Amino acid sequence: MATSSVTGPGSNTALNALTNTGGTQPLDKQAFLKLLVEQLKNQDPLKPQDDSAFVAQLAQFSQLEASTTTNDKLDTLAAQNSGMANSQAANLVGQQATVMGNLVTVDGTGLGAQAPFTLSGNAADVTIRVADQSGTLIRTIDIGPHAAGVVNAQWDGKGQSGNLEPAGTYAISVTATDKNGSPVSVSQQTAGQVTQVSFDKGYPVLTLDNGAAVPISDLLKIAIPPTNPTTTK
Repeated sequence: MATSSVTGPGSNTALNALTNTGGTQPLDKQAFLKLLVEQLKNQDPLKPQDDSAFVAQLAQFSQLEASTTTNDKLDTLAAQNSGMANSQAANLVGQQATVMGNLVTVDGTGLGAQAPFTLSGNAADVTIRVADQSGTLIRTIDIGPHAAGVVNAQWDGKGQSGNLEPAGTYAISVTATDKNGSPVSVSQQTAGQVTQVSFDKGYPVLTLDNGAAVPISDLLKIAIPPTNPTTTK
């Protein structure tokens, strides 16, 4: 809205009130209305505000009011959707989740752990490396060529010497190259039971019983853990 038609001492007061923040804040609806009132109060009676300009200013005020109301409603809707999403995420506790990640857990009995991953293209050579919680490499496994897609690999829970590793959480990293020796992109998955959902980062973060903590956007699959069948006598 043009302010050149505002004249007189009263208008200076209005303009000072609008600009006392250093001009860094946008003109909100209250400031707009105050300026419009001062303009009407201080206009020259012999040269009243032009009808078209006055109507244009009222239209601008109406648009400003509508935009403010719309933004308030959108903010409320976003808050409601966020609350619903958080409530749904909390319901994942206790369920079996497959997420993007590279942590696995073994119980030290020789059952091993699933270590699935996805290749973006055909690989001539794929290598799996297993490290313990301190980051020490304990096993390197060359599993040869694999076609693009999901590879359902498994670590048997043994170290390089063939002995079982103790129960705990381990990190598995997968590297792959094509027939020309160029790297093939790999995305890894890990699975476990959801033990906690936290919201302190501004979005839900899932924590699994194998120690993995990932944003809910990395969730790939959810399955309800099987229950033990009830026996009858």
